Amino acid sequence: MGAEAKLNELTITLPAPTPPRANFVTSVQVGTLLFLAGHGPLRDGSVPVVGQLGAQITAEDGYRIARSVGLNLLATARAALGSLDRVVRVVKVLGMVNSAPVFTEQPKVINGFSDLMVEVFGEAGRHARSAVGMAQLPNGMPVEIEMILEVR
Repeated sequence: MGAEAKLNELTITLPAPTPPRANFVTSVQVGTLLFLAGHGPLRDGSVPVVGQLGAQITAEDGYRIARSVGLNLLATARAALGSLDRVVRVVKVLGMVNSAPVFTEQPKVINGFSDLMVEVFGEAGRHARSAVGMAQLPNGMPVEIEMILEVR
């Protein structure tokens, strides 16, 4: 089953892609690789949830936020490719978590994103990954994720 059919089966509707808010593009394809810029949990041009994990936001809420970031990345990938069925595999992910000094559950947060990729792409959604804590992220967003896809 292709990724587009899987989205339908899971009743997942992707949001409209968010245009960049600075001097960059949201995706660049080089050969068979599609590089996606860092995305946050933007909705309608604003960040609906701000704060640090381990302070204002729990790891469980962070998991859901990371999943929403995954939906944004999929929307951008679809816009760049025309169809998510062109994705061969998710190659590499960098998950950045706006973390309070004592917060150490960054991998648990980014699992929200990783679990979504496996739901949509199956085994091809499994990826190499870094999940790191940051002192702050743009506009106070709690999670930012970038990824690299192999495409046909």
